[in-house]
Amino acid sequence: MNETQNQKNENEAQLLRSLGKLARGLSALFWGLPITLIVCAETATARADSLQAANVVFTLAANGLLLFGLWQMSGFQAQERPWRNALDRAKLLGLVNLGLCPFLFWYDKMDQQVVFFAMVLVFIVSAVFFLFNLNLVLKQLGAMLPDETLRHEAKEFTLFNRWLLTLFLIFFMIFIFSLPDNLMIHSDLSSWFGAKIAAWIQIGCTAILLFLGLTPLAITMALIWKTKEVIFNGVFGPRR
Repeated sequence: MNETQNQKNENEAQLLRSLGKLARGLSALFWGLPITLIVCAETATARADSLQAANVVFTLAANGLLLFGLWQMSGFQAQERPWRNALDRAKLLGLVNLGLCPFLFWYDKMDQQVVFFAMVLVFIVSAVFFLFNLNLVLKQLGAMLPDETLRHEAKEFTLFNRWLLTLFLIFFMIFIFSLPDNLMIHSDLSSWFGAKIAAWIQIGCTAILLFLGLTPLAITMALIWKTKEVIFNGVFGPRR
């Protein structure tokens, strides 16, 4: 009897520890997503910044924070294969982002180098796939937690986010191919019209990309916060 009770207490303690790490990981993801976006954008555009070299450290730290959050979540329900697979894919993409983020600084310093421009494009695509897989992680996590409302919201909103991110990639490709260097322009007249058309395409694609990129980011952060609240209520809420 005592052995059974001790085993039960040990299982409960282990579950509480894994839930604590899970909540800590969700907090790291919640704060890491907007910080990474701001720091990466600043690193790629701050040409007159006297702290450009420090921006590389900030970029690495921000992407490392996302990896830390995913790593903290690894101990929760490790036997669940769909959850584990989604988490592993997100961690792999997080490692890719961590390795590629210094190219934002190098491209900012030497923007004429094609290889740096290509690596920045790969980083952007990898970051989109990271957010895509993070939504799969939240979907699998919501399916394991005992909250029907969260389960339904995670399923619906993560699907919506994945569609938006897919459209983001499509318009991102259109934006890249609409750059003036990618247009086949021969005469002066066609050059003038081509430049005007390219400018309008880029303005339209930029507005669409901002919507398609920031909307799933905001929804993902809301889902992370909701999931963390469900965990806190389950652990510290009133027992029935």
